Amino acid sequence: MLRLLFLLILIPTLAQAQQPLKLWYNKPAEKWTDALPIGNGRVGGMVFGGVGQDRVQFNESSLWTGRPRPYARPGAAQYLSQMRALLAAGKQKEAEALAAEHFMGMQDHEEGYADRKAAWLQQVQAMKAAQATAPGHTWQPLQIPTPNGWENADMPSLEGLDGAVWFRTSFDLPAAWAGKDVTLSLGRIRDADITYVNGQQIGTDEGISKKRRYRVPAAALRPGRNEVAIQVINYYDKGGLIGVKEQQPVFVVYPEGADPAQNVPLNPAWQYWVQDENPPLAPSYQASYQPFGDLLLDFATKGQATNYRRELDITQAVARTTYTQNGTTYTREYFANAPRNAVVCRLTASKKGSISLNALLQSPHKDYKLSRVDDHTLALAVQVKDGVLRGVSHLRVATKGGRVTLTDQQIQLQNADEATFYLTAATNFKSYNDVSGEPEKLAAAAQQRVGSASYAALRKEHVRDYQQLFSSFNVDLGHSQNEQLPTDERIRQFSPVADPALQALYMQYGRYLLIASSRMGGQAANLQGIWNESLTPSWGSKYTTNINLEMNYWPAEVLNLSACTKPLFTLINEAAEAGQVTAKEHYNARGWVLHHNTDLWRGTAPINASNHGIWVTGGAWLTLPIWEHYQFTHDRDFLREQYPVMKQAATFFLDFLVKDPRTGWLISTPSNSPEHGGLVAGPTMDHQLIRELFRNTAAAAQALGLDADLQQELTTKAQQLAPNQVGKHGQLQEWLEDKDDPTDTHRHVSHLWGVFPGTDITWADPKLLQAARTSLVQRGDEGTGWSLAWKLNLWARFRDGNHALTILEKLLSPAEGANGSERGGVYHNLFDAHPPFQIDGNFGGAAGMAEMLLQSQSGTLDLLPALPTAWPTGEVRGLRARGNFTVNLRWTQGKLQAVEIQSEAGQDCVVRYGGKEVKFKTKKGKKYTLNGELKKG
Repeated sequence: MLRLLFLLILIPTLAQAQQPLKLWYNKPAEKWTDALPIGNGRVGGMVFGGVGQDRVQFNESSLWTGRPRPYARPGAAQYLSQMRALLAAGKQKEAEALAAEHFMGMQDHEEGYADRKAAWLQQVQAMKAAQATAPGHTWQPLQIPTPNGWENADMPSLEGLDGAVWFRTSFDLPAAWAGKDVTLSLGRIRDADITYVNGQQIGTDEGISKKRRYRVPAAALRPGRNEVAIQVINYYDKGGLIGVKEQQPVFVVYPEGADPAQNVPLNPAWQYWVQDENPPLAPSYQASYQPFGDLLLDFATKGQATNYRRELDITQAVARTTYTQNGTTYTREYFANAPRNAVVCRLTASKKGSISLNALLQSPHKDYKLSRVDDHTLALAVQVKDGVLRGVSHLRVATKGGRVTLTDQQIQLQNADEATFYLTAATNFKSYNDVSGEPEKLAAAAQQRVGSASYAALRKEHVRDYQQLFSSFNVDLGHSQNEQLPTDERIRQFSPVADPALQALYMQYGRYLLIASSRMGGQAANLQGIWNESLTPSWGSKYTTNINLEMNYWPAEVLNLSACTKPLFTLINEAAEAGQVTAKEHYNARGWVLHHNTDLWRGTAPINASNHGIWVTGGAWLTLPIWEHYQFTHDRDFLREQYPVMKQAATFFLDFLVKDPRTGWLISTPSNSPEHGGLVAGPTMDHQLIRELFRNTAAAAQALGLDADLQQELTTKAQQLAPNQVGKHGQLQEWLEDKDDPTDTHRHVSHLWGVFPGTDITWADPKLLQAARTSLVQRGDEGTGWSLAWKLNLWARFRDGNHALTILEKLLSPAEGANGSERGGVYHNLFDAHPPFQIDGNFGGAAGMAEMLLQSQSGTLDLLPALPTAWPTGEVRGLRARGNFTVNLRWTQGKLQAVEIQSEAGQDCVVRYGGKEVKFKTKKGKKYTLNGELKKG
């Protein structure tokens, strides 16, 4: 009877089961980070929900720039010993200079680029300001600054543009300044500029970090109006007048040497014209993820809309827009069906014959092509500017009533009762070394799979397929009246106490985004998941492997989405294959290595700059998800299949590590504590990663009964690695030397990897754990999205729930300020802000909330280890723990009431809560119920 009572306690109430997991708004999206994301792992869409025009911006996971090519630099290994010697001698800058010249990876288009660039520059710079501003050019207005590049200025002619662009404006010179030199302050510019005042060149510079402040001699100035003309040269990525991140005023003039605050602003009515948009393709270390196109629905019905509502139901993965116009209620539903690989959009109205529109496809890619496929289908074909990939999308319409007319440009629909659009997309990508796919056939085949299935059948199939993943988990942290507010208003008013349900929604939204962006058959979730509208996305929207890619998958196992890891393991296996070449060419080592970034083509060589690009433990980190997957699932077939990847990653470090002559420890050199402190010997994070790799690989070999000699070698070498050290400030040292600055608030907390996600530092060593905690305190609580998410997980591992909640509150703060500024937090659609948008914070935040409720890294099930006081009552069902356990928890007044544990593998189970610990044997498939005192019911 007591056992039955506990089971009843764990069953959610009807109110809990019906808690609304919806994002909703009372107006259409005004910008991309207002729009609502849908996706099936291969095709993703952002739904704007406009009234006069609706927009669905869409992506396909394999549309990238670049091509299959060599990434490793032949012969780089011959410089390895020199780099090590320079670092050992304390000559960091010399080591970085040598590495920059000889050790970085191969860039695409690097051969002959200097000559091509010089010839092009000579051509475009032959034009001076007098010619540029002479009559005959079509100037267009542009709002300055463009902080994220002119590509984001909502000007179609500037989307994805590289080349030479002229800008002009003016300022009025005060009479009191006559005869004085003045300073023209322009802030930062991407990439190079030649700046003129009244036709006279007054300055030129290059580099986006340089703040342009040019002296304008008095002789160049005129009484009254003065003309400013700037030729901006942008070779690749983003371009434009981007301002500065400081208080110094920009786009002003002031007397030379005077207080910059005593300035005259430049005329805000800037204009531009494009001189040349065809520079030679610039060298690039890695490729960039690309947008595909836009579906636009232009509606014939005019008039004011009332009762507007736009929502995303994450229990069903369906977006919906409804409103009333001229007495008719219109409804649209959108979803991305995974079994058929199609985005579906259905339009209905309360009155027959009310749906009239033009449906168009367009793309930011230059020279995209539209064509009519048949009486109901339009095709879009795109080709990336820099690379070999091309894509084809098909848009088909089915109607009830009305008239359908197709041209090569659009689908015209008149007076239909209802209409359903089916969008499919494909590329010629087959694998990282094969681009022989036929996108025309693939897009058509997906339409054939949709076939004549009814909308109701497709929707039912979609919801069933999605809920097989999503419904495995439920969380309830309480409720309040704020749940009645639109989501953007909830974010503005958020506090943990005022809106506990927003935290539960945020946690579930992270799971939704992972399902939508990482499904079997698609690519792994990148820096933006599967969503991107820019031809020049920040950081290429690639896979950054010194934290961000791994963070994307932190929630996968613990939040019951193990199936979503399949694309990640595909990436890991391919990177391991490609990384063997890099290991040989750069380190003359066996095994495989991956540095701090990879892309669709599985580049593994060091990129960008030697002071942060030479970081050798990306491959080591990517073996952790393999081991974690085995710990959570006990899938021996999976482990047997993936063990060679772990073994070869460990083999690389057996060859790479060297003995430090001062200490006798094995150290990693050259390397980097990610993006902090430059090229060094012996960063702490490396040693934590390698130690865990050696231990996990030895454990995997033991579990499989393989490689006894290797097990012993790895165990011995793990013990010889440089240990974690406590420094003079009580901190965990980030480097081999005790040189940490306690006032340093750098966004990376790399040396705390051993606390989370690793297990190199645990409660078994309270001295080291305290040192790690001290380091985290010194770094501070501020940060952008992913950095906050990492700190959230760390505070959970420190079992400090209230501090973890402080970080979570920052993660859920508004990212957009009233003046257009951005910071870490969330956008209106709950996307994480780095800024700009980066999805890792969403995933890391969801994982951190799970860590607050359950931890299992030490071999025990630690229940509610970091429960904050602001979550006094709650319930969670479907948490996963190592040992292949599924855990349901319920607590009230901050105390555990009951726990139900299902054993999926029949392992011994150890449970700990409130200073108590129980251990019991389990049988596979059996459930075990304990009360708050850990007594069986």
